[in-house]
Amino acid sequence: MRDDDRERRQAKRDLDRLGSEGGIFGSPAMKSKARSVRDHFAAGDADQTDPIEVAATRTGRILAVVAFVLLALWLFSAYA
Repeated sequence: MRDDDRERRQAKRDLDRLGSEGGIFGSPAMKSKARSVRDHFAAGDADQTDPIEVAATRTGRILAVVAFVLLALWLFSAYA
């Protein structure tokens, strides 16, 4: 019984430590990937001095995601 309590306290401490440190989602690799995805959909690589290019890039990327989701739903409903 004492070992169970000790293990439970240790597990709680570990979970609290992971929560305060950000855990796996707070790791630099995950933050970098999230930043990269955000920049991609915000048209960070487009010429920022040309508002038409920025708007068109954002629109195209959002439409690509919508088309992917619709295609996935259609394939799922047709073949599942």
